[in-house]
Amino acid sequence: MTRVAIVGAGPAGIAAADVLVRHGVAPVLIDEGRQAGGQIYRQPRPGLRLDIAALLGAEAANYARTHATFAHLKDRIEYQPQTLAWGIADRTLHTIRGSIAATVNFDAIILATGATDRMLPIKGWTLPGVFTLGGAQVLLKEHGCLIGQRVVFCGSSPLLYLTANQYRAMGAQVVAILDTTPFIAKISAAGALTAAPAMFARGLGYMASLRRGGIAMHHGVELRAFEGTDSVSAVNFRKQGGEAVTLPCDAVAVGFGLKPETQLAELAGAEFRYDVAFRQWLPHCDVDGRCAEGVFIAGDGATIGGAQAAAHTGALSACAVLDELKIAVTGIDRTRLRRQVARLRRFQRGLARAFALPVDTLGRLADDGMVCRCEGITAGDLRGAIRAQFGPTEVNRLKAITRCGMGRCQGRFCGLAAAELTAQSLGASLESVGRLRVQPPVKPLPLALSLAESAPAAARDETSAPA
Repeated sequence: MTRVAIVGAGPAGIAAADVLVRHGVAPVLIDEGRQAGGQIYRQPRPGLRLDIAALLGAEAANYARTHATFAHLKDRIEYQPQTLAWGIADRTLHTIRGSIAATVNFDAIILATGATDRMLPIKGWTLPGVFTLGGAQVLLKEHGCLIGQRVVFCGSSPLLYLTANQYRAMGAQVVAILDTTPFIAKISAAGALTAAPAMFARGLGYMASLRRGGIAMHHGVELRAFEGTDSVSAVNFRKQGGEAVTLPCDAVAVGFGLKPETQLAELAGAEFRYDVAFRQWLPHCDVDGRCAEGVFIAGDGATIGGAQAAAHTGALSACAVLDELKIAVTGIDRTRLRRQVARLRRFQRGLARAFALPVDTLGRLADDGMVCRCEGITAGDLRGAIRAQFGPTEVNRLKAITRCGMGRCQGRFCGLAAAELTAQSLGASLESVGRLRVQPPVKPLPLALSLAESAPAAARDETSAPA
């Protein structure tokens, strides 16, 4: 019996499952989340009264449509929520739920793994009260919680303006928006941004709404430090004109765009190529998401494209799987979907220019500034290793010498920063210093896992609690 696996139940994964089911194929859908929807269409906890439509605004209709689609699919697929896919080898997906390990053998797999926040280390970024923009959204949309009452939103990301509007709608005081990209960069990127005029207009609307609300917005700033003792209490920054300012606050949401979650794609055999616009190594796929034999990538796990592009690429990947299974595809205009994906990805490349990564931030980071939070590795530790005789010239050697990227997050949050710092220290290109190689497990596993794997079936109930 042919088996198709999908990893990720966001817009891409749900769209892929929908196409497969409509053509008589019932996939297994594996997702880390408690409920389907992914990050952009994350659902509130059951019983939580939250006006999700007010939070999502123009995206509320797509949110409702996506969840209606999943509700129709749920009983027609094998759905495994709260399940971590931690490794792939020989057409076998390794998973764990709680402490119970399992394997899923597949003939074809669609990786709809989404993206996570891209971070740069700023002095004080490890203080309690400093959240990523994505983390701030999770607390708001799933739990109905604010990260603070007086929040500073900072970094270089379109999520700055979206998340600030959402927090303001829920009663938080938005102290300021600190955008590290000069406003002129947004003007110069306007041509590419008109590739998706409705989304461009929506972004301008977010900015206008904040401005009408009297929220201070500063462009081209230099983030100098998050200050505080037991928790964050202020943000210190320098305005574009040179004036230093300290803003009191009780929470910070910071981010520098998104990075695709590509670990499973690498383990599945995808080829990676350096992308100059996004300053990242991304899996190479054809127009339908095919990256290796029987392996397809959809949504932001391939390259950042947004929720609409994710749904379209999910459908295209499912169609490509059906082609491999010799099942005729009907009712789907793939040419139109490919055109729309190309247009939406042009828009995202425009956003990459409008919200450019402030790489000079790393050059100003003091030697005692923390880069790898998991292992406690500072910028000075990395620079010292690079300056040493026969020091590393690529990031995997740097990792072996310093342990940067060996901790709990496996380099997901420090890897890009370590590569940028290595390139700066060597005076080399970012591409030349490479990228951190991936190895399983892609995320931490509980200590009880080995017991769960070896215990007799009758005894597993006693060992199924998370470690």
